Amino acid sequence: MAKNPAPAAPGADAETPESSTAKARQAPAPEDSRKVESPAELSKPSWKFIARKTLREFTKDQCPDLAAALTYYAVLSIFPALLALVSLLGIVGDSAKTTSALLDIVQGFAPGETVTALRGPIEQLSSSQAAGFTLVLGLLTALWSASGYVGAFSRAMNRVYEIDEGRGFVKLRGTILAVTLVNLLIVLVLAAMLVLTGPVAESVGNTIGLGTAFLTGWNILKWPVMIALIVIAIAVLYYATPNVKQPKFRWMSLGSLIALGIFLLASLAFGFYVGNFSSYNQTYGAIGGVIISLLWLWILNMSLLFGAEFDAETERGRQLQAGIKAEETIQLPPRDTKKSDKLQEKEEQDITQGRELREHHTTTDAANAADRSTPRDQSP
Repeated sequence: MAKNPAPAAPGADAETPESSTAKARQAPAPEDSRKVESPAELSKPSWKFIARKTLREFTKDQCPDLAAALTYYAVLSIFPALLALVSLLGIVGDSAKTTSALLDIVQGFAPGETVTALRGPIEQLSSSQAAGFTLVLGLLTALWSASGYVGAFSRAMNRVYEIDEGRGFVKLRGTILAVTLVNLLIVLVLAAMLVLTGPVAESVGNTIGLGTAFLTGWNILKWPVMIALIVIAIAVLYYATPNVKQPKFRWMSLGSLIALGIFLLASLAFGFYVGNFSSYNQTYGAIGGVIISLLWLWILNMSLLFGAEFDAETERGRQLQAGIKAEETIQLPPRDTKKSDKLQEKEEQDITQGRELREHHTTTDAANAADRSTPRDQSP
């Protein structure tokens, strides 16, 4: 005798395999004992699947469009961040020299027109006398505006990991602000390390009594340290923003390294193209630098999303190799389901009301049709 099916969970009619509510019941732990513990343990067929699936999901998830949205939020946060950075430089040292040194370093890997577009506003900010006030204002504004970028990145990551947003407003906003603050601090440290080079580093070293050997070592060692900080900043975005409980943090570094490598190569290629083949300045005049800056930011965000897709598909390959059914959707438990539960409850109500409306009209139409088909009594 066939068994009666188990009763559906509340809201199951509106539930999809990608809902956080469904994954809360079905997904195994992020570090399930069946999964391999390091990337080296993934098989060759798994890596082939991961590479192919990453490329397909990058297109399927419309990552170029998501990168365009992230570029918009990045533009909103750039100038408040510059305001805070330049104000900090004005407090701790000679803002004119350090600003010039920072722009010269940025010019080494960014298109020249991008630096030209930024130079004017930055130098104007560096000449401001209200450094302390602008630092506080810039930090607060940068934190709030940059949190918009992190929020958009969180939504993009949910699409990458095939899950809806289940965190409530307070929890989600707190996470976004915390991630924003951590990454802004890393950016400030990176900016300070960029500035402390060449004549600026020598001047600071002479002031505090550091020898030539220390300065030589600093100029060499700071680059791997900076790369490590950038990888950490990207990995923090990958780890904390999606509504999934991630595996160990080391798995995030793979996508971070790939994103950084793609961005550096793409920046060099784009800079070569702009310098040798394009005619943005002749065509658009002064606004050409702005257009190039936007394209450069778009390339940056596409690189970040590609790295995120690689991390997500690496986790899928890890699950498939462990025998977990992840071919349709990545099986990671959500951080929270509060928002998703409420939305699914409302969706279930809409479905019920829609069904009642349809059945009501079906019954009414049937009754009206029966009335029309019944012959009426004729008076003699």
